[in-house]
Amino acid sequence: MASDREARRVEVYGTVQGVGFRPFVQRLASGLGLDGWVRNVDGHVVIDAAGPEQSLHRFTVALRTQAPPLCVVRQIRSSADVPERPPMGAGFTVRASAAAEVRPAPREIPPDAATCDACLAELFDPRNRRYRYPFINCTDCGPRATVITGLPYDRPRTTMRSFPLCPACAAEYRDPSDRRFHAEPLACAACGPRLAWHADGRNGRRNPTGPAALQAAEKLIAQGGIVAVKGLGGYQLVCDARQSAAVLLLRRRKHRPHKPFAVMVTDLAAARRIARPTRTESRLLASPARPVVLIADRESGGAAAEAVHPGTRRLGLFLPTTGLHHLLLRDLDRPLVVTSGNRSDEPIATADADARTRLAGIADGFLAHDRPIAARYDDSVTQAVRGRVLTIRRARGYAPAPLPLPVRTRTPVVGAGAQSKHTMTVACGDRAVTGPHTGDLSDARTMEAFEHCYADLVALTGVTPQVVAHDLRPGYLSTQWAAQHFPPERRIAVQHHHAHIAACAAEHRLRGPFLGIAYDGLGYGDDGTLWGGEILIADYTDYCRVGRFATAPLPGGEAAVRHPARMALGYLHGLEPLGVPRPSPELARPFTERLDAREVTTTRTMVGRGLNCPRASSAGRLFDAAAALLGLADSISYEGQAAVALENAAGPARRAALPWRLVRADGLWVYDPAPTLTALLGRLKDGTPVPLPAAAFHTTIAEVTAALAERAVADGAPRTVCLAGGCFVNRRLLTDVSRLLRAQGMRVLVSSAVPVGDGGISYGQAVIAAARLKRG
Repeated sequence: MASDREARRVEVYGTVQGVGFRPFVQRLASGLGLDGWVRNVDGHVVIDAAGPEQSLHRFTVALRTQAPPLCVVRQIRSSADVPERPPMGAGFTVRASAAAEVRPAPREIPPDAATCDACLAELFDPRNRRYRYPFINCTDCGPRATVITGLPYDRPRTTMRSFPLCPACAAEYRDPSDRRFHAEPLACAACGPRLAWHADGRNGRRNPTGPAALQAAEKLIAQGGIVAVKGLGGYQLVCDARQSAAVLLLRRRKHRPHKPFAVMVTDLAAARRIARPTRTESRLLASPARPVVLIADRESGGAAAEAVHPGTRRLGLFLPTTGLHHLLLRDLDRPLVVTSGNRSDEPIATADADARTRLAGIADGFLAHDRPIAARYDDSVTQAVRGRVLTIRRARGYAPAPLPLPVRTRTPVVGAGAQSKHTMTVACGDRAVTGPHTGDLSDARTMEAFEHCYADLVALTGVTPQVVAHDLRPGYLSTQWAAQHFPPERRIAVQHHHAHIAACAAEHRLRGPFLGIAYDGLGYGDDGTLWGGEILIADYTDYCRVGRFATAPLPGGEAAVRHPARMALGYLHGLEPLGVPRPSPELARPFTERLDAREVTTTRTMVGRGLNCPRASSAGRLFDAAAALLGLADSISYEGQAAVALENAAGPARRAALPWRLVRADGLWVYDPAPTLTALLGRLKDGTPVPLPAAAFHTTIAEVTAALAERAVADGAPRTVCLAGGCFVNRRLLTDVSRLLRAQGMRVLVSSAVPVGDGGISYGQAVIAAARLKRG
């Protein structure tokens, strides 16, 4: 009866655009016999519904409990204030989007999602009209962040706006019962993007299009060639992972001599043939995010495996993310190397002309298409450690999903990030949005990518930052960018390791103070020196340093990072004196004699005179030194290579710790590695196989960490511990440290959604800036 009829306005906040939420609302409301409409309003959804009270209640409950799989409902507001009451019997419709006047938090942009099972079945069904169409998608899958150019999320605000729907697609788009109802990237072979093949990097003769383009690319890959494939968020370089000659050629052309390549395989069964994924790793591989997952290999790949991931027993695997990837994998029936379309240290290419220019010397052919890429997104990288997921690189599939902001801010802020593994974060209200991995800020090209990412974040989130948080280090390009774009009174300097542990604490929504353990390569300390092995007591506004590693010189400055042998010489000749002698020259002779004599003499002189030898209390540099002393890495071609070699050498062996000691210096507990390094060299001199001291070294650092935390707690530190910094990508170190701390009754936290390394710095900076602004 009309007298039982009520009207409600329901506003739904969260990731509710681009995830099939409006079609879901329309079907749900119609099934309950409600009248009204739903529309996108800026970054959220507004529903005006009328019907029986009980039906309205069931409708509101179902909005949260039955939402589509890619949807995240964060808040539902319901009120009786309905400006336009839906007429009885009018039915329920999807209305045109509108803009909001007030935006209390960032708009949420949905990440890209891998091809769903329903679309995959259609892709290989000869009876389906989208049979073998590379750009197949629906409301449950497909491109999102990489095609969105504005919000509210509708087709005209995507890079699909230049592809008018054909009658068949238009009918699906308008049909509430169809899986593609309001699927904005909707397309088919008749009206959508089309593949194109370019035989070389020049803009001259154009080769086949459509299925013929795919066949040309597959033929070249099968013959051992390298193809640049236009992916969701940028170009990817693809070759046959089983042909070591092709992989080595890609290494030479890409200037990437040692860093492992990611490998794409057809499905979980194919993954299990070349690796040993755990249950957690299998779940990660098959998730809609489709990240690269670091998994133990099967040690049966021969020369090709050594070419793909030299020096490590872990293989970076991922499953196809798009219809195009599925077609390539199914047709070629072999694992493929799929890596970023760039030269080392450059941002990935996204524009067609730029790709054909920059990748012309790498790729033998280009498999492109005519859908523009709205935003640059590399592949995400993850690993699982005893069932716990760690994000190493947060990009496609994960970014730009929002993160919690534990201290609300009315003033929009931006975290400018660090120098390496760069990201940036904008924040307002109770949420932060971290953009995708940009890379290492090393030159004008990467700075251009940085600025493009910032412009995208501002435009899409609707957050215009008024305050910037940046690193203390003046030489960082991100710090210089902050100084160029914001006046001094709107800049907040944040210490590097405080940002690391704040990011971990914020992800876990901690409220009170916490103990932070930050182990990484190098970060600027508030005393003007370089830090990297830090024990801090902190909250979101301040911190107190209570422990550290002993300092050692970096001969040649940060060039020592690329030369672990030089770093080892720094420890041998310049380790901070803390009461125990450094390793003797006699004990170190087997190490020094295999190095160039002139380099040893020059380095010793530099250290003795303090010439270009900044000192650092770095856990990462100590790992480098240990790797060099054990003969595992004298020089490296990518960051972390020496530490990876050390962890790989240690294997699963369990060994007792080497000698170590803590001393009190300037009010801090300090780890003195002199006895550790002396024992390490002693084991080598005695003929002990390298894996045993490598394993013992890991045990030592874990015991040292537990002892430093125990001393801090005894002095009044909280028992909740946040582990952060790139050193904790080391699975063995993370596992051993966590186990020992828990045995001492401590609560141990490590980031999962936020990168544990420098990719999480911008989020930590934004969190700290918000807290300091609230403090005033």
